[in-house]
Amino acid sequence: MSVTFCLQRIPVILASVGIAATALVAPAAPTGNPVYADPAQVDEDFSVQGEYVGEIVTDGQPLMLGVQVVAEGDGTFALVAYPGGLPGAGWAAPEKIVGKGRREGGRVVFEGVDRGGVTRSGEIRDGKLVALNADGQPLATLTKVTRTSPTLGKEPPEGAIRIFEGKGTTGLAGGRMTEDGLLMEGVTTEREFGDATWHIEFRLPYQPKDRGQARGNSGAYLLGSYEVQMLDSFGLEGRDNECGGIYKAAPPTVNMCLPPLSWQTYDIDVTAPKFENGAKVANARMTVRHNGVLIHDQVEIPGGTPGGPKKMEGPTGPLFLQNHGNPVRYRNIWVLPKS
Repeated sequence: MSVTFCLQRIPVILASVGIAATALVAPAAPTGNPVYADPAQVDEDFSVQGEYVGEIVTDGQPLMLGVQVVAEGDGTFALVAYPGGLPGAGWAAPEKIVGKGRREGGRVVFEGVDRGGVTRSGEIRDGKLVALNADGQPLATLTKVTRTSPTLGKEPPEGAIRIFEGKGTTGLAGGRMTEDGLLMEGVTTEREFGDATWHIEFRLPYQPKDRGQARGNSGAYLLGSYEVQMLDSFGLEGRDNECGGIYKAAPPTVNMCLPPLSWQTYDIDVTAPKFENGAKVANARMTVRHNGVLIHDQVEIPGGTPGGPKKMEGPTGPLFLQNHGNPVRYRNIWVLPKS
């Protein structure tokens, strides 16, 4: 298996993968492309995809480098390299290096161009991605890493209300569960809440051939009105309509989206809008941590997001987990009301 990446500015240094996933026929997404909702049933590109970290020497100085490899279907890949480390773990925006790649033959081979315009190469060896010098000798190595949210599995504090814990869908309009006890998309709490802290765990499907809003789309509507987008945005720019964005209101300060089929977390503090004599006198505000990293800090939200269950803003509203036709899964959802 071979993958060739064309990069700019610094050598390609990637890491451990082990390409042994079995190619399986997956159900079709609304686009007609394969969609994988089960980590045990994926295509052969899935094992290449992921995050890699290591140290390189550039301009005579050691530098940490984080790399995200994104599967795009049929043996093609996008690649984003982050000087300093991965997003949320050392990278200082906006500097990054973007490349493309593909499988060729029985190896994984990478090519790139460093800051001096010299072509560099690399390949996967023994579960590592190794950068090579012009003579084909190892230059540096990055190791594949699997990051997890520090709030994954967080138990609700005293006074919190469990919304879903895998034991049923009582209190959830439209609630459906998978055979292994996960909540499916397209569900609304029957109860409404105002100012509150929310904890939501979600898993985005793997849809390598889909792009943009067709790739693992859902959203968490707080107060039934304000959407924190859920989307497979691994390796993307981090816009307001991508994962972590407050839709139509604010992009995340950093794109903390993990690879698809990883469990991820939102920890959200929401403050409801204020009304006097029927008129809004203060906008809603939201603080959001995505996988433990602060991506919104008391951001004002000027209006509601289209598509939610509430057509007008109000002091209370339900949690709505959007059905956009993609098999997004949820678990361990709870809320701590503040009033």
